[in-house]
Amino acid sequence: MARFEVPEVDYTRYSNRQLAAIPLVVLTVALLVIGGAYATTGAPVDPGLDFTGGTELRVAVDAPSDTQAREDIREAFTATPDSIQRVGTSDVYIVTFQTEGSETAQNEFTRQLESEAGEAGFDVRSIEGVGAAFGSETQQRALIGVVAAFAGMAALVFALFRTFVPSIAVVISAFSDIVIPVALMNALGIELTLGTVAALLMLIGYSVDSDILLNNSVLRRSGDFYESTYRAMRTGVTMTLTSIAAMAVMAIVASFFGIGLLASIGTILVFGLVADLMNTYLLNVSLLRWYKFEGVAR
Repeated sequence: MARFEVPEVDYTRYSNRQLAAIPLVVLTVALLVIGGAYATTGAPVDPGLDFTGGTELRVAVDAPSDTQAREDIREAFTATPDSIQRVGTSDVYIVTFQTEGSETAQNEFTRQLESEAGEAGFDVRSIEGVGAAFGSETQQRALIGVVAAFAGMAALVFALFRTFVPSIAVVISAFSDIVIPVALMNALGIELTLGTVAALLMLIGYSVDSDILLNNSVLRRSGDFYESTYRAMRTGVTMTLTSIAAMAVMAIVASFFGIGLLASIGTILVFGLVADLMNTYLLNVSLLRWYKFEGVAR
């Protein structure tokens, strides 16, 4: 049976600045992408139906080709669809419309879409509407949830280590692990929904787990700095790579079957976990090594 072995990295070949350079450059680029998105759209990432309000239809379309089906869908409705997604290789399509207005207007718009779909000969499998006011409230609650989770994580980390540099290393790594996937969501066109918010919250947990494992091994266990780092890497890298493989499989399978939410969650987690490997074993290691040999712990 094949066994995976984590290779031992010779950190002595690199200075702390060299180790920290790549994660910091990637983080800077990610922040610029998010800043650019916010400047142009007013949001750090494109919000989905859960946060903007609108209607989602699942319709079966009898058409000879995917191109023809999409054209038939656009012609069937007086309103312009915000997005049209095919479910796997089936004849079912997910059509979304973003709307503004009161709940009464939203309900009337939903009934109109259902009527137009029936007149076009589409088989309406499901229809769901979200009011703009409810979507805005949901967006605020999701933002509060992410901020509260991050603040709670930071407080717990500072309470555990009670020293600034090791604690701030964990917090910076967790922050970067969230920012990088959010930037990639802009690049890949993944919308911010309740599901993708849950994925970002999961990344906080993954990040803290690997970083605390490293910090504990270096600061609280006996042994040379590099021996302690490798000991933590053997466990941390194995766990993270296993999670990456599982999330990649989920994203691929979900994409094949047209389950957009699971595909988005899997994609975000894959990129976030890859970022976690970089931040933990480059940025965090550089800060811990500086703390151990050059900082206040000297």
